[in-house]
Order: sequence, then C-alpha cells, then structure tokens
Amino acid sequence: MDLISDLMLGLGSLGAAAYCYVLARRLKRFSTLETEMGGAIAVLSAQVDDMTRALNRAQAAARENADRLETLTLRAEAAAAGLTAAEQAHAARAPYEGAPMSDTSRRLRFVRRRPVEADEVLT
Repeated sequence: MDLISDLMLGLGSLGAAAYCYVLARRLKRFSTLETEMGGAIAVLSAQVDDMTRALNRAQAAARENADRLETLTLRAEAAAAGLTAAEQAHAARAPYEGAPMSDTSRRLRFVRRRPVEADEVLT
C-alpha cells in the first residue's frame, strides 16, 4: 500500500510539474505578446488621440470659417440690394442724365503750352 501511495504521489508531482511548465511557457509567450502587441496597441492609441485632437481643431476651424462665410454672404447680399436700389434710382432719372455722350457732343479739350522763345528754336 505504501508503494502505491508513493507511486500516486510521484505521478501527481510529475503532473503538477508538467502543468507548471506549460503555464510558464504560456506566461512567457503572453509577456512577449504584451510587449510586441501591447507596444503596437499603445502606439495606435496615441495616434488615435492625436487624430481626435486634429479632428476637433479642424471642426472648430470649419465652424469659424462657416460663420465668417455667412457674415460675408450677408454683407454681399446687402451690397447687392444697395446696388439694385441705386440702379433703379439711376434708371428713374431723366434720360439725358445717364445717356452716354455721342462723338459730336463731346467737349473739346485745350492744352496750354508755354510760348517758344526765339533762341530755343535756333538751338
């Protein structure tokens, strides 16, 4: 009976040793995986954070540009309305005020020149 119990105890300890060996190998692979994959995951996480910040900045700039564009559009519409009103007022004037001058009705322009001295002509 002692022999059987010693044999069972030996087989149990060999099984426990084999189990510990398998666990040690798995733990070693896991820590290697953790440094390789974990490092890659950490780098990707940092890149995601950077991209999120860049996206937030781009969205803020887009909102600011949209507001600025809306302001400029309103100003352009107001200027167009003013030009339309001015054009209508100009069209309501008498026809001779806005009509272009023809070639015959243009004024002549005179240019004054200083008189030429006699000694200047000879030289």
